[in-house]
Amino acid sequence: MIEFLEVKMSLSTFSQLVELRAKAASIFPFFTGLFFSWYLLGSVNGLYATLFFIAMILFNMTVDTLDNYNDYMHSNEEEWKSGTNIIGVKHISLNLIRTMIVVMVVPSALIGIYLVFQVGLPLLWMGLICFAIGIMYSSGPHPISSTPYGEVASGFAMGVMITLISVYVNSFQMFVWKASLLGQILLASAPLFFWIANIMLANNICDAQEDEVNHRWTIVHYIGIKNSLLMFNSANVLAVLLVFYAMYIGVYPLALFSILLAVPLIIKQSLIFNHEQIKTKTFVCAVQIMIFGSLSMCVGFLGYWIYTLIYH
Repeated sequence: MIEFLEVKMSLSTFSQLVELRAKAASIFPFFTGLFFSWYLLGSVNGLYATLFFIAMILFNMTVDTLDNYNDYMHSNEEEWKSGTNIIGVKHISLNLIRTMIVVMVVPSALIGIYLVFQVGLPLLWMGLICFAIGIMYSSGPHPISSTPYGEVASGFAMGVMITLISVYVNSFQMFVWKASLLGQILLASAPLFFWIANIMLANNICDAQEDEVNHRWTIVHYIGIKNSLLMFNSANVLAVLLVFYAMYIGVYPLALFSILLAVPLIIKQSLIFNHEQIKTKTFVCAVQIMIFGSLSMCVGFLGYWIYTLIYH
């Protein structure tokens, strides 16, 4: 394998390599867990939440960098490596990328270890689950991203586990591992699970032909484009319905009716993506759906918080 010689990297190249635009998929679950902890458990820990946020972003960037690196190293298609993958397009030094991975993952792990000593061993087991999924997602002989389980893995690790950890680090003193509380957290995180999984699904739909050339047998390979689009649309509908159900049973306050703000935008982006599935043109629709839906929920979170400041 020929090592690229360039060692400098522009901010634009860095943001593409670590996929900064996709970090919303981590940030929104973090704030969902923070709000849940405040709303239902009455507890927020600013220091530990901030430290977890930093570790989470660093690890997320590590996983996405590793994903691009492994895709480049394992691809058999030279045209794709030099014309599509950011490493080949920008001629990034492979040694530089390996150094970056270490520089990001080490402080993330150290922060995680510190937090374990502060909030307890459950954080260690949750962190190890996320770490294992993150590494296996793009590494090894059979990475998760090349199987039919990529959508579930990404939705679970980012949508559910980040929300759960965010709740735990903010309320570890009173957190009780019981089915009722875990069920509430699962419901609170469910819309994010579906929106994040849909980002992976949209990516696989756009890359269906390319993935088969590179021997990546994703869910799209097994069920086809038509059924994959049906799954994509169904997940978007279910995510919105689950927000209303969460309000109905009290997991979310009624202020989360703010989800209605996102519905027209979700419908519009879904129609665009259903019309054509082109990576450089319409894949962003899935990301925008997740952002629109999550932002509308955050509007509800913020609105309810302001309401409590005024009337309590």
